[in-house]
Amino acid sequence: MAGHSGSRRVIYAALAGNLAIALTKFAAALVTGSSAMLSEGVHSLVDTGNGALLLHGMRRAARPPDRAHPLGHGRELYFWSFIVALLVFALGAGVSFYEGVIHIMAPEPVVNARVNYIVLGLSFLFEGSSWLVALKEFRRQKGNQGWFEAVRRSKDPSVYTVLFEDSAALLGLIVAFAGILASELLEIPELDGAGSIGIAAILGATAIFLARESKGLLLGEPASLKVQRKVLAIAEDDPAVQRANGILSVHIGPEEIVAGLSIEFEDHLTAPEIEACVERLEARLKKDMPEITRLFVKPQATGTWERRRKVIAEASEED
Repeated sequence: MAGHSGSRRVIYAALAGNLAIALTKFAAALVTGSSAMLSEGVHSLVDTGNGALLLHGMRRAARPPDRAHPLGHGRELYFWSFIVALLVFALGAGVSFYEGVIHIMAPEPVVNARVNYIVLGLSFLFEGSSWLVALKEFRRQKGNQGWFEAVRRSKDPSVYTVLFEDSAALLGLIVAFAGILASELLEIPELDGAGSIGIAAILGATAIFLARESKGLLLGEPASLKVQRKVLAIAEDDPAVQRANGILSVHIGPEEIVAGLSIEFEDHLTAPEIEACVERLEARLKKDMPEITRLFVKPQATGTWERRRKVIAEASEED
């Protein structure tokens, strides 16, 4: 799992920053009585727990295959990423919305507002530093792809989860600042509660987006077309292969792909010669494409493959 070193660095940076910020925000909320600041404290505390869950998921995903999980534990990361999205929605957005409603129904003026402004300013600085670390790593991973295209195609949710959480945190800080400032200048304490509801809306939208992406990974997404073409090219390069018909693949983890190859072998081959060909393909893929952790080869006529591929394509169009 060496390829996750960048992801871990991003998560550790976010974890340290969020914990310090959460404690500071709670202290400020206690002193000033600000609903928006309390919501921001809950938000940062949830983000801290989410970072710990992502690290836990990465550690669990790194375990080798066993009898109960012969294809490995890579999807543990996808599962915990989905739990993170649920926590952002249930705890972050839910508590912020509740606090906002309570403070609108029973408004209390914010006292010592200057403390809130100082804390929000420092929080923006710390969150911004964590955001820059996540942004740098995400830009390295996305290459020439567009931002949302890179998220949709990414098979590693750890980096973009932290990036979106930090982005939501920065937006939340701006909303909290606006709510506290407006309630103070206009002497309308309900605006502080409105700030909490605004933070809840930001967190809710972020959670829905992250949950949608995690769902796709949990259900199983195929390898990129680039990876599939490379596998087929390697297969067709073997002299025993008449034609590599196609490939069915699924990501078990960010760097773990299970692939099933449909191959039409040369007609004159014996069973031992086909077995030798499969062994050569496995050795070549292990060398050139270590992300292919499991390979299954099915001898199949091209016509049979095309008929089954057409059925799959038609089913996809209906969905």
